[in-house]
Amino acid sequence: MGSTLRRLAAALPFAVACAQPAHSTDLRQAFHDALANDAALQSVRAQLAATRERVTQARSGMLPGVSAAGSLNRQMVDTNVSASREFNAQSYSINLSYPIYRLQNIEAYEQSKLSVVLIEAQEAQAQQDLILRVAQAYFDVLAAQDNVATIRSQKRAITEQLASAKRNFEVGTATITDQQEAQARFDLSVAQEFVALNDMEVKRAALAQLTGKQVAELNTLRQGLTLQAPQPPRESDWTAGARDSSFGVRQAKLSAEIAAREIDRQRYAHRPTLDLTGSIGHSRNAGSSSVGVHSTATVIGLQFNMPLYTGGAIDARVREALALRDKAAFDLESARRLAEQGARQAFLGVNSGLAQVTALEAAEKSSQLALDSNLLGYQVGVRINIDVLNAQQQLFTTRRDLAKARYDVLVSGLRLKGLAGALGEDDLQAVNALLETPRAGTR
Repeated sequence: MGSTLRRLAAALPFAVACAQPAHSTDLRQAFHDALANDAALQSVRAQLAATRERVTQARSGMLPGVSAAGSLNRQMVDTNVSASREFNAQSYSINLSYPIYRLQNIEAYEQSKLSVVLIEAQEAQAQQDLILRVAQAYFDVLAAQDNVATIRSQKRAITEQLASAKRNFEVGTATITDQQEAQARFDLSVAQEFVALNDMEVKRAALAQLTGKQVAELNTLRQGLTLQAPQPPRESDWTAGARDSSFGVRQAKLSAEIAAREIDRQRYAHRPTLDLTGSIGHSRNAGSSSVGVHSTATVIGLQFNMPLYTGGAIDARVREALALRDKAAFDLESARRLAEQGARQAFLGVNSGLAQVTALEAAEKSSQLALDSNLLGYQVGVRINIDVLNAQQQLFTTRRDLAKARYDVLVSGLRLKGLAGALGEDDLQAVNALLETPRAGTR
């Protein structure tokens, strides 16, 4: 069983290497690919295009309307004073209607313009969310690759330790227990490698779904970089910015303004309306007593309409609009609180992540020293094989956790800016500048 696992493990690196594309992709390129492929963003853009057409529709309610009408009828006339007759009757007309005083139409036009601004805010938020989703998926792939690399490093170190334990057992300086412990660790690392490789492929597939392209080899974080704390450094600045400027709050503000205007629009239904109307018409055989009569009529005037009683429908619609305005106000306050809480959590998450990075950097140095000491102790006989194996695992795991903590800090920093409504492609480019083309042999 052990030999079978070793053969499979030896074949895995070659198989994965053959499956990887030759060129590398950075974070910015992944985002640009996702811009053209993401269905959620494209859906919002389609909604924006549709909403812009509503402005034209609402504006038409304040512009004149012209229509043409015509009819052709076969008429039969039979009277007691003349013989019955049959003839064709024709009529044509052009009609004009121009709204002079319709406050409801003006309010509807203003609401339509606000609706466009609302969908534009939704589009900006969708693009911002896409930045976060791409960044998260990108660094998830890097973390999965780091996990595979960690397990393979452990496996190589265990292989060397296993060979050393076998040699020492053969010459009588170690017991069979050292060899068995190393063998058990090796077999476990092979099983872990299968799991890690599967997880890496899942993460790569998630990124490919966003970008719409096969995921090439990704650029990785530069070695030895120093991550910066959020600027401005005060939590209150971020929470205040989130309450005022986050896209969720902006949308809630616009919804509240539209709801307030809806109250006026419904109240204007009590107001009179005044339209300028006109028509010009021509008819043939219009008379019933003679054939061949032609007539042309031109009419122009004012049409006044005043609703006196509508069964309470207008008042009910006003009360409905008042209740919806109150709902929009509560939704706005809820959006502000959620934005403030989200910004606070993200700010604390970034600072906590930076502290974790600092601690893990110190732990990496300590783990390296502990491994060196255990290797020296094993050589002189004061340490046993399991001590070396544990020290190796601790070092490799610490390095993996340190890389993951750095990824989390970068993503949390982007999320913090997003909650404050300040996240853009420039911020993504700043993170992208921290990446470099992977060096040969690092995977």
